[in-house]
Amino acid sequence: MTKQPHELALMAESGRLLACVFGMLDRLDLAGMTTLEVDTLVERYIVDELAARPASKGQYDYGFVLNSSINHVVCHGVPSKDEVLEDGDIVNLDITLEKNGYIADSSKTYLVGAVDLGARRLVQTTYEAMWKGIRAVRPGATLGDVGWAIERHAKRNGYSVVREYCGHGIGREMHEEPQVLHFGSKGAGLKLREGMVFTIEPMLNRGGRSVRTEDDGWTVVTRDGSLSAQFEHTVAVTASGVSVLTLRPEEHAMLRAA
Repeated sequence: MTKQPHELALMAESGRLLACVFGMLDRLDLAGMTTLEVDTLVERYIVDELAARPASKGQYDYGFVLNSSINHVVCHGVPSKDEVLEDGDIVNLDITLEKNGYIADSSKTYLVGAVDLGARRLVQTTYEAMWKGIRAVRPGATLGDVGWAIERHAKRNGYSVVREYCGHGIGREMHEEPQVLHFGSKGAGLKLREGMVFTIEPMLNRGGRSVRTEDDGWTVVTRDGSLSAQFEHTVAVTASGVSVLTLRPEEHAMLRAA
């Protein structure tokens, strides 16, 4: 489960390129676009501009480069020419990228146009919860510490944490060990050590935590129809703590300010 320094350097390059994809998306006005148009745009950017491979396309027979999960969709939303992003929506775009044999994975929930205060609060709290988990990562900490930090922040703000889906180790394969739960107990679970690389990707619901999968076999929605949000980064355990391999441009300034 641990990567050698040369592997970490290659993974950092994949992460940097994937962060550039989100930088491109940040400059778009998503309102009025179909999710298939977003998917096509991202594919062209990864292939033509970054000379990389969209790792999700073809994985598990999936036909697209990203997941687009709108409003009550928790994860694995499938891009469609008939699905138009509208003012007031929230949408999670989950994207993977492979370069030089190593994969990075990240997602961001976007606010489309004028989004109401309740949805904004859910999105902000989910982002904060991800960072609570990231800041718990260091050698000698446990995966339970990560899950506990995320769940505590979610519950303090009145949200539930989806339990059916979790973070995962990543490297040459998209899904490696270990599984990274977004709930847990301090001190429990696998002890972290330098060189581990995995994703932290909490999904928070405004209502209950129960979910169901729709008939397409991919799209996961909240059982009660409530809004759901998600954020994700790929992180590496370092000698001194944690390195966020998919850190996005605007986050560099945020971390310097912190």
